[in-house]
Amino acid sequence: MIPAAFDYARPTTVEEAVRVLAEGGEGAKVLAGGQSLLPMMRLRRAVPKSVVDVGRVPQLRGVREEAGRLVIGAMTTHHDVLHDTLVRRHAPLLAAATETVGDPAVRHRGTLGGSVAHADPAGDLPSVVLALDGELVAEGPRGRRTIPAAEFFVGCLRTALEPDELLVEIRIPELGADWGFHYEKFQFSAQASTVVGVAVAVRRENGGIAEARIGLTNMGATPLRASAAEAALAGADATAGSVARAAEAMAEGTSPTSGPGVSPEYRAHLARVLGCRAVLAAARTR
Repeated sequence: MIPAAFDYARPTTVEEAVRVLAEGGEGAKVLAGGQSLLPMMRLRRAVPKSVVDVGRVPQLRGVREEAGRLVIGAMTTHHDVLHDTLVRRHAPLLAAATETVGDPAVRHRGTLGGSVAHADPAGDLPSVVLALDGELVAEGPRGRRTIPAAEFFVGCLRTALEPDELLVEIRIPELGADWGFHYEKFQFSAQASTVVGVAVAVRRENGGIAEARIGLTNMGATPLRASAAEAALAGADATAGSVARAAEAMAEGTSPTSGPGVSPEYRAHLARVLGCRAVLAAARTR
């Protein structure tokens, strides 16, 4: 199929993009890398009246440090995130998860902001931003506002962004050398959606785990924190037995769905197994 007819705008500044979005109202959609929106338009699952292509807005690209945080432009591609020195030094969990996204062609076109704003439950990066206590910066006609990741994802393919707001930045706190990171996921093939993913950051202290932050991919309508497992890991030994016991709580408070060949029980089992692997790996690495 081909998309339904739509108006097309290609602004060159954030201000122009916000103005065009406001004029388009709820019928306007932002086009970032196009790896999610365009397939949905071809299938007519998305039928926007206007498409606002922000690919030529230089303000939306790049990575910088600011007050102990990484500030990543929403239009920074997966490829650039993956190979950025600051990201690899201060947010290796984001780099590790980004490396698993699609293939090189997708990573050269897809963007971090596009992935986060799309809010696909099977998307790898929203759960990482959630696990790292990230913040999303939106700009609209009423100015800029900062939305904590815990409040940003409100449903399947739905975020706290207003129709006339544009996601401009993702802010990730820089964590110190006492933190370890790992992203573990399962998928049926390299190009298939993630069945379950687990993003883990652990703070190590005296050979044990002082604190854990865990984001879950595809365990509900939105990315979720594994709060029960985080609590069980606080103060635990970084041994296989202790971590496995804490990982039994990995799926508590989640609402996994069924799919072709995948039951909610199977997703919950994967969360426990992958979560245990990810925590043990994070406890061993920077």
